Amino acid sequence: MGRLIRIPGDVELPLIGCVAFGLIDRGTNLIQVRPISGCNLNCIYCSVDEGPESRSRISSFLVDLDYLIEWFKGLAAFKGSKGIEAHIDGAGEPMLYPWIRELIGALSDVDGVETVSMQSNGTLIRRGWIDELAELGLSRINLSVNALDEDLAKKLSGTPNYDLGKVLNVAEEIAESPVELLLAPVWIPGVNDDEIPKLIEFALKLRSKRKNKGKGRWPLMGIQKYEVHPYGRRVPKVRSPSWGLFYGRLRVWEAKYGLKLRLKPSDFEIVKMQSLPLRFSLGEKIQARLLSLGWMKGQALGAERGRTITVVGVPEGFIEGATVRARIIHNKHNIYVAKVLL
Repeated sequence: MGRLIRIPGDVELPLIGCVAFGLIDRGTNLIQVRPISGCNLNCIYCSVDEGPESRSRISSFLVDLDYLIEWFKGLAAFKGSKGIEAHIDGAGEPMLYPWIRELIGALSDVDGVETVSMQSNGTLIRRGWIDELAELGLSRINLSVNALDEDLAKKLSGTPNYDLGKVLNVAEEIAESPVELLLAPVWIPGVNDDEIPKLIEFALKLRSKRKNKGKGRWPLMGIQKYEVHPYGRRVPKVRSPSWGLFYGRLRVWEAKYGLKLRLKPSDFEIVKMQSLPLRFSLGEKIQARLLSLGWMKGQALGAERGRTITVVGVPEGFIEGATVRARIIHNKHNIYVAKVLL
């Protein structure tokens, strides 16, 4: 995972602007909370090439708890402090965050937060933790499980010591707790086709164990489409399925199991809400102060106008604190990327 950069201990970077850490606002009541980057697995389909064997990552990021909550409170207040979901996710595994329990408790106490959810691969969740996390305010865990066949599960995780049995035990423990469970496998055509139906059957079995009987607030399954990303890992000889093929397969499984699988934002109580105004326009030329190594080779992080900017095309051995001319090439959802002008 390369060099660990503590924010703001090592460098005081704004927590809006970089996809690897901080907060992401996509114009809804859901705020993505990314306290840490990095992962303990090396999933062969990983869209961001994270994990101990990453070939592209040169840095990982760790955000101070108080600093993160301070920024989150400001964003929640901007959105009206009502109906907010704090979704703890990341480019990796959120359970690596050393203050994850404190984070859940602090987020649930923020004015306007009605839901605290988290994604996890389940490998770092210890027995007995789920009830504690529920008491702290955790509402739902999106658990990444891609196969019930042990050998295939290990292959997909890219990790020889991946313990599928432990992850399935975690799923059962969640199902028997006040925390709701959503199984979130990635469908990789030709690789785990036979495993998705098994996972659906597993989810239906777990539904009967729910502590709070009934339908639940959220779906049981959130099947994801395998995507090929420029900087991610690619499963050999597998292409990303078209959306038509993906939804067609979901319809087949829906008909067979009577379980809704084609999901919409409303299924998660996600509604549109004002988003932060953009600080930079596409094509805008800026003077960017380079304050830190970036997430990947050839990148640095700068800060301007209260936002973090990922600057690409940076020469190796750049001087931290130097200023470069760059052009904004990405600004969607206040995630900023700028390219150095030569």
